[in-house]
Amino acid sequence: MLPTLYAHPFSSYCQKVLIAFYEKDAAFELRLLSPENPTAGAELAALWPLGRFPVLVAEGRTLGESSVIIEWLDQRVPAPPRLIPREAEAALTVRMLDRVFDQHVMTPMQKIVLDRLRPDEARDPYGVAQARDLLDRAYRWLDGQLSEGKWAGGAEFSLADCAAAPALFYADWVQPLAAHAHLAAYLRRLRARPSFARAVDEARPYRPHFPGGAPAHAD
Repeated sequence: MLPTLYAHPFSSYCQKVLIAFYEKDAAFELRLLSPENPTAGAELAALWPLGRFPVLVAEGRTLGESSVIIEWLDQRVPAPPRLIPREAEAALTVRMLDRVFDQHVMTPMQKIVLDRLRPDEARDPYGVAQARDLLDRAYRWLDGQLSEGKWAGGAEFSLADCAAAPALFYADWVQPLAAHAHLAAYLRRLRARPSFARAVDEARPYRPHFPGGAPAHAD
């Protein structure tokens, strides 16, 4: 039986997992989470009361958290690319960068986006300013980290790049990173990667739902 992935293609964390599946050319069943498919939403609520997604059901167990799903995939499908290096020190670097992209790029980006959905009287300008400051600091640090090496963890595409691609793609929509030359070049390399290009194309029909609309520089 194929693993079942509960996800939506416009979600950044779902794209992170989809990139990994596409990199491995691994088969799975997608249960699309959308208002037009309420059955999948009800299934997810029963499987994962926390309500967050993506969620993977495979081998009789339910796995939440995108990084854990990718680690499961890397264990079950050892075909290249190896998304978490076998060598311990390299694996630590990749796992750390995965957390940086999730916590210090994806999270503040989502704070800014979700604030746009609030009623005017419930907006959080102080929280948004904090999120923008965190993005600035993350951009500067990552720009230095990416001054050498093709991918986040070094020469090989990894879990860190699966996290980086949607995080930087959407963060660039709310706080452009063009002034950071190394980071901007890295995002261009990610955009050219077939697995992420596929994820971007699958999400393209949903762009009108982005709060405030996709920016003019989005392609």
